[in-house]
Amino acid sequence: MSLKNEKELGHRKIFFSDVVVTRKRKHFWGRKWRLIDIEMACLILFFHVLALFAPSTFSWDVFWVAFFVYILSGTLGITMCYHRLLAHRSLKLPKWLEYTCAYLGCLAMQRDPIYWVSIHRYHHQYVDSEKDPHTPTYGFWFSHMGWLFDNGYLIEKYQERKNVEDLKSQTFYRFLKRCYMWLTFGYGVLVYALGGFPYCVWILGVVTVWGYHVTFLVNSACHIWGKQAWDTNDLSRNTWWVALVTFGEGWHNNHHAFEYSARHGLEWWQIDLCWYMIYLLKSVGLATNVKLPTEEHKLKKYLLTNDASKLK
Repeated sequence: MSLKNEKELGHRKIFFSDVVVTRKRKHFWGRKWRLIDIEMACLILFFHVLALFAPSTFSWDVFWVAFFVYILSGTLGITMCYHRLLAHRSLKLPKWLEYTCAYLGCLAMQRDPIYWVSIHRYHHQYVDSEKDPHTPTYGFWFSHMGWLFDNGYLIEKYQERKNVEDLKSQTFYRFLKRCYMWLTFGYGVLVYALGGFPYCVWILGVVTVWGYHVTFLVNSACHIWGKQAWDTNDLSRNTWWVALVTFGEGWHNNHHAFEYSARHGLEWWQIDLCWYMIYLLKSVGLATNVKLPTEEHKLKKYLLTNDASKLK
C-alpha cells in the first residue's frame, strides 16, 4: 500500500520504521475494563513503583543477589524453559530440571507456563494478523504492554485455548496454574524475610520490571525495528540491541524462520547467551534432542528469501 493510500485511510507509521498501524483499538478510554484488567494494571504498576526505590536502597550485595535471581528466572526460567523448551520443544530436559526451570519462570511474574506458552503459540500461529495477541499493527504501545490490560481482546480472539494440551496433561503444570498467585505471594514473603525492604525493591521491583520490558521488547521492537535476514511473511526482525538484553531472543527473524531451533543467533557473531547455556547442558548430557536448522534447511530458506526479494 502506498504512503498516499495509507494517509487517505488514516493509517500512520510507527516512528523510525516502515511498520504501518492498520488497526485501531481503544487502549484506555471508551472500552470495557474487566476486573482482571484492573488487577493486572495495578500489579504491574506496583512493581514499577517499587522499582523507583532502587537508588535509595542500593548496595552491591543486594545488586548481585538480584542479578543472580534475574539469571535464574530470566535465562533458565523464561528464555530457555518457557520459550525454547515448552513453547517450541526445541530441546528436552530431565523432568526434574524442566520442572525446576518452569518454577523459576513463575518467579519472573509473567504468569504460569500454560498461559504464557498458549499466548506465544498463538502469536506464531497468527503472527502479525488480526488474531496475533500483540501485533504492532495495533501500535507500539499495544504490542509492548497494552495487550496485557485488555483481556477482552484475548477473549475475543481465543474463546478456548486448546493449543497447550501437552502442558495441561501434566499435573505439575496444572498445579502451577491453579496455585500461581499463592506461589508468587509466598515468594514475595520469602524475599522480604531474607532481606527486608531492599530485597523487595531489587528482586520484586527492579528484576521484575527489567524482565517485563526486555521480554516485551521482543514482542514490540523486534517486529518494528531491525533487519530481516529471512522472508518469513511477517514483521519479525533481528534486533541486535534487544538480543544483548534478552539472552539472544532479539534474533527474532531467525527465530520466526526456524521456530524449532534451540539456537536463535545463527551466525557466530550473533550473541545468544541462552544458546550457550543450552550447549553447556547438552555437553554434560542434561539437554537432549536439541533441534537446530541444518545447512540444507538454511539454504532452502535462503533461496526462498532471495526469490521473494526479487519479486518485490
